[in-house]
Amino acid sequence: MTTKVSSEDGATLQPFGAMAPVRIGLSESVRHHGVLSLNRLLAHTTALPDQYKKAHWQTSGATFYELHLLFDKHYEEQAQLMDTLAERVQTLGGVALALPQDIAEETRLARAPRGREDPVQQLRRLVEAHEVVLVEARPLARRASDDGDEGTNDLIVSQVVRLNELQSLFVGEHLVSRSTPR
Repeated sequence: MTTKVSSEDGATLQPFGAMAPVRIGLSESVRHHGVLSLNRLLAHTTALPDQYKKAHWQTSGATFYELHLLFDKHYEEQAQLMDTLAERVQTLGGVALALPQDIAEETRLARAPRGREDPVQQLRRLVEAHEVVLVEARPLARRASDDGDEGTNDLIVSQVVRLNELQSLFVGEHLVSRSTPR
């Protein structure tokens, strides 16, 4: 962890992994951990809209229109969350992940195949992706709170967890058999 925020060649203002000095009442080590946590969630959140957009473009079957609209709505919501996470990384003095190769390297979300999938497979993959995000987000929120980083905790709980829980519910409901009594 370094605080160097300029380079001798002038090309890089802040190397990835370096922390800029910001005055927000948190130590550099707390901010650094927050940046690492948020960048992991950012990688997932950046990969997830791509999965939603692919599903939006390639869905088929009797529920085409309904899924087409749902996938696009979820894409937009995840894209907005992605921006919020990146802004929090910057607020903490870090550098947000942004390049596709960095996102692919950092995320644990299962990658969709290039070809067109059955809608059930699309839905299952999306529910599994949300679960990965949620399983990782909750302990990161607790750690941020324990560290006194309530801004990061609030973002993770009120936006990452709540949005992913709700989207998982909406997507998962399409997997419930309509013939099964509740």
